[in-house]
Order: sequence, then structure tokens, then C-alpha cells
Amino acid sequence: MQIQRLFSELCLLLRRERVTCEEMARLYEVAPRTIYRDMDVLSGAGIPVYTQRGRGGGVALLPGFALPRTLLTEAEQGAVLAALQGAAAAGAEGASALDKLSALFARGEEEEHWLAVDFSPWGGDRAAQETFYLLKEAILGRRVLAFRYYSARGEATQREVEPRQLVFKGQAWYLWAWCRKRGDWRFFKLLRMEGVRDTGEPFSPRPAPPELAEVEPGGFGRPVSLRLRFAPSAAFRLAEEFAPSQLQRQADGSAVVELDFPEGEWLYSYLLSFGEGCLVESPAPVRRELARRAAAVAEAAGWADGKKR
Repeated sequence: MQIQRLFSELCLLLRRERVTCEEMARLYEVAPRTIYRDMDVLSGAGIPVYTQRGRGGGVALLPGFALPRTLLTEAEQGAVLAALQGAAAAGAEGASALDKLSALFARGEEEEHWLAVDFSPWGGDRAAQETFYLLKEAILGRRVLAFRYYSARGEATQREVEPRQLVFKGQAWYLWAWCRKRGDWRFFKLLRMEGVRDTGEPFSPRPAPPELAEVEPGGFGRPVSLRLRFAPSAAFRLAEEFAPSQLQRQADGSAVVELDFPEGEWLYSYLLSFGEGCLVESPAPVRRELARRAAAVAEAAGWADGKKR
């Protein structure tokens, strides 16, 4: 434990010009006298650390000191730090590693961070971060997870899975795991998982398939070929959700999309999310069903025939 703390203290001093013993004591949850002893250990190991008492004092390293950096080239160091900037978004351990390696590589504060990755939603979600950490620990520890899972239809089932990997795909996080209920590999969307818990039950790794498994299919039906016309007001969403090659731009500013979609609750919820900005040109059955659902929404809101009841 002391070695880990000493290494962390050294990295902190490499990053900052001066740190007070009181601040370090609070940070590492030890007494100030323990920090002084740690500094003596570092000094005895040849690290040029010194303390300055009084107002504005603290612990510091001699200016210009840096650990040897010959292991990696400047370009390799930059690549490692760029990768860790992405990993830092997925948990505190990634952020800790980024901070320590930045210090070891003696990267100056003036250097621009050209890449920033943050997978968390705007506003932050501590519960989601805790779930992410729980999943990661279960994967590394090879322990069975239990949770309640909601399909695209809103149907809930209890699952026990043997977790294999966390995957970010299609703007969402998924857990790739062996589902004991289905007896096969499945993707589980994290946003549809509820009450996730680590059962503590160990499992032996199964041979993984050569390719990633299919997403848990509940709620998705047969593919249906759609021709959709989007109003100019939907342009900002189209740019985010469709490839340029999938968009047929029209002279009036609208756009036509012709694609196969899985029919089901998800499809109608998705189309309704565009409001008046989406017209189903074909097929007619989907257009009629969408109109029926839109009318039901209006009815539930207290509107009928365009008038408030």
C-alpha cells in the first residue's frame, strides 16, 4: 500500500509545482506526519524532493526534474495519452492512469489535448457510472450478473448472464454476454438493464464465437422496406443518424430515405419522434399504422380532430 501511495505522490508532484502536506494528507487519507515520512523515503531513493515551511510553503521537486522517458518516443507517448483520454471517460481508473502517465511523460500544462472522449450523457449520471464499474469488475472477475431486462416492446424478463465484454456500438453501450435464459451469446443494451447485481458466482469462460452475437431480438420483427420523406426541419437529426449516401436530397430542402427497418415497437416510436417532420410514403400499411398511433397520442393528450376537448 505504501509503494502505491509513494508512486501516486510522486506523480502528483511531477504534475504540480508545489503541494501542501495538509492537502496530500487529505488526498491520501493519512496523517500529515505520514506524508513527511513518505517524502523522506522518496528523498532517500534519490528523488530531489524538498519541503518549505511557512506561508506559501509545501512539498515540491527541484525544477526540471523528470523521470527517464526513453522507453517511448514523443509520438508513442502522445498516442498512449490520446488513448487514455478516451479511457478516462469510462471510469476513475482510466483518469488516474492518464494523470500518472501525463506526469511521467512530463507533458507541460501548455500542451493542447487534441482529443476528448466522454461517453456519459450531458448532466452526468452517477448511477450509470456505478453500473459501468460493476459490469467491468464482473467481467474481469468472471462472475455471473443478474438483472431485469426490457425488450423493445417493454417486456421485462429476469436474466442471468456470464459477461464477456462491454461494447460501444451505434451510439450506445452494450454488454456482450452468454445469456443462460437463451442459451446463446447476446448483446444487452445498458439503458434497458435494471437492478444489475453481481451474484458472486464464478464461471469458466466459454469459447467465444468468431463474430459478435446479435442484439437481444425481443421486440424486433421482420425487415420492412420503407420510403421516408423528411422535412427540412429534420435536417439536423438526419445528419446524425444516416450516412450521406443514404440521403436523397431534394430541391425543396427535404430528404428521402429508402432503407430496410425491423418492424416493431421500436420502428413506430422512432418515426413518431420526428413529429410532423417525417412522412411514410410507402408501404401503405406502415403509414396507416403510424397514423393510428399518432391519433391515439392526440386522443390521450385530450385532442380530437385538431381541437382541444
